[in-house]
Amino acid sequence: MEKYFGESTPKLGFGLMRLPRISEEVPDVEQVKKMVDIFLEAGFTYFDTAFVYGDSEEVIKQALVDRYPRDKYTLCTKLNAWLGCHDEESAKQEFFKSLERTGAGYFDYYLLHALQENNYHLYDDYHIWDFVKEQQAKGLIKHWGFSFHASPKLLDKLLTEHPEVDFIQLQLNYADWENPTVASRANYEVARKHGKSIVVMEPVKGGALADPPGGVKELLEKADPNASCASWAIRYIAGMDGILTVLSGMSNIEQMQDNVSYMKNFKPMDEKELAVIKQAQDLIHNIESIPCTACHYCVDGCPQRIPIPNIFAARNRQTVWNQISGGKWNYDNAVKGKGKASDCIACGQCEGACPQRINIIERLKECAEVFDK
Repeated sequence: MEKYFGESTPKLGFGLMRLPRISEEVPDVEQVKKMVDIFLEAGFTYFDTAFVYGDSEEVIKQALVDRYPRDKYTLCTKLNAWLGCHDEESAKQEFFKSLERTGAGYFDYYLLHALQENNYHLYDDYHIWDFVKEQQAKGLIKHWGFSFHASPKLLDKLLTEHPEVDFIQLQLNYADWENPTVASRANYEVARKHGKSIVVMEPVKGGALADPPGGVKELLEKADPNASCASWAIRYIAGMDGILTVLSGMSNIEQMQDNVSYMKNFKPMDEKELAVIKQAQDLIHNIESIPCTACHYCVDGCPQRIPIPNIFAARNRQTVWNQISGGKWNYDNAVKGKGKASDCIACGQCEGACPQRINIIERLKECAEVFDK
């Protein structure tokens, strides 16, 4: 049954993970205030933060909560059971600390944060699903769900086991639409099958699609010299069925002004624009990278339990998109409790199983040089 409640929600959300800073230790609260003012004046309402986003919750208290009536905005934050805590009690305390940090009184939207294959069990172990429902019953949460970074199979399992969730947050963008590791299209289709509203994260792929590689930038500028590359990415996703809002992690006033300029009177892409996006996807697909399709045939028989497809995806994030720290983060997360690239013993099992005939042993050596040293 469709549980789509976002018909009136403006299609642009303010992601608060990458706020402007005066220094590494000091946020630029005054600039955030100006960005908040521009955002609200344009008719947008959705703000997204998280317990583990550094000082983001405290900053949004100063820039938003202390300055505007509570009914003028909607606020989302998240509980992370694997990064920000160490047991059930500390996990649950995140919720109350977020209430204290933000001063919001309640949360319009609340998410179990970044569920993946290697951590989703913690939300069961710590009884977080029931805990969040209890807070909703008390009126401290209006709508709740989870953000997700894993396979369509796991997403289907979670939504089958928890049909009560109101919405989910997914990484959707045109570059990752057919990416076998991110699986944007497949996860989107699972969410729609279950009738869930979707909040979109990473529509600009961590900023990579604001300056895309492989001739894509030139293609988009030729198609519309007056449109930013970021606008193509956000509008493409915002026009899809079931989208509650599309988050943009804005870091300065200029980014805010650009996003507001084309999303204030949002119109979905027409057929001509969609054809340009298809050309952009083809160009990205042809960029040289490790041609892994994440079939996982190489993993089943690996004596070292090396998550080869995930390691290759992390390396591609660095080489194709120039996201060095992001690729390292993906790698470190992928090899937790498993084999590292440098653990390869060159047995050759993986290469015999690979349908793409990738020279896996040599590629793992390359990854080991980058990630393990």
